Amino acid sequence: MSEPLLIWGAGAIGGTIGAHLAQAGHEVLLVDAVTEHVTATRERGLIIEGPVNNFTQTVNVATPDEVTGRFGRILLCVKAHHTEAAARQLAPHLATGGYVASFQNGLNEFVIGRVVGLPNVVGAFINFGADYLEPGRILFGGRGACVLGELDGAMTPRLAALHAVLTDFEPGAIMTDNILGYLWGKLGYGALLFATALTDDSIADVLDDAGSRTVLTRVAREVMTVAAAKHIAPQGFNGFDPASFAPGGSAAAVAAAMDVMVAFNRRSAKSHSGIWRDLAVRKRRTEVDAQLGPVVKEGAALGVPTPCNARLIEMIHEIEDGARRLDRANLIELAKVH
Repeated sequence: MSEPLLIWGAGAIGGTIGAHLAQAGHEVLLVDAVTEHVTATRERGLIIEGPVNNFTQTVNVATPDEVTGRFGRILLCVKAHHTEAAARQLAPHLATGGYVASFQNGLNEFVIGRVVGLPNVVGAFINFGADYLEPGRILFGGRGACVLGELDGAMTPRLAALHAVLTDFEPGAIMTDNILGYLWGKLGYGALLFATALTDDSIADVLDDAGSRTVLTRVAREVMTVAAAKHIAPQGFNGFDPASFAPGGSAAAVAAAMDVMVAFNRRSAKSHSGIWRDLAVRKRRTEVDAQLGPVVKEGAALGVPTPCNARLIEMIHEIEDGARRLDRANLIELAKVH
């Protein structure tokens, strides 16, 4: 296509993808609301570092108010709780017949769809490790699953074209007819990450702790139980096995899945989740309401109890507000919820 690929949100996810696609020769326009990030990227290029790749990429970059024109392909890469505001900002720049692809955590496709129309949305699932370190500098800590899919399961030309582009970033990227299954699988894994973020320990260390596994299992199983009630078949990735955490999953299967996830996370230079980084380093609000909130809401509507996730949301907010500190004792407290 003649117009650039517009990537709205140039932080850890959008910046990593955009820099690699620009390096591969694609015309890319990065958009970010953080002026310092935009300025630094303009002045010295976007720095990608870490065990996967190290390079500095010159790339076109702008703040939202500087964007002009309309684009047929937009990747939305902002935090989940900023989705609606970002969708409204980018909507005037979406060309007729174009689409927005959600490269985020959560079920943001439906939020975007309320703004631009659901037929104009493509689903995406990502699990690579990246962190925004400072303006113009991003850590690419480890590769992970990357999946694209139409919300209705169709295999369309636009999906195939986007997949062809994305393989220049992640050669192992795939297309699926069950993108909702991957998104719900990520919600289950995301619940585990929110639980690990109650502590100051790494993802792998918490998942590897025998004393924490019971409550971690409860958190993930609540999500998988809601998915089952919705007749969604969650998909596994990078060690997370939804069937192990589904209702009736055996303790042996959970232990095996936990061990694989521990091994996967120990291979990444990104030791802690972006959630933990928001709480401990950047001191800002997390995506907890946008990610786990819908699980609790859907569970209530379907008569599926989700007490651990409801309390987990409260505890994350207490940390955000400075009323609770990061500590392994938080998991012990969470385990007492009934």
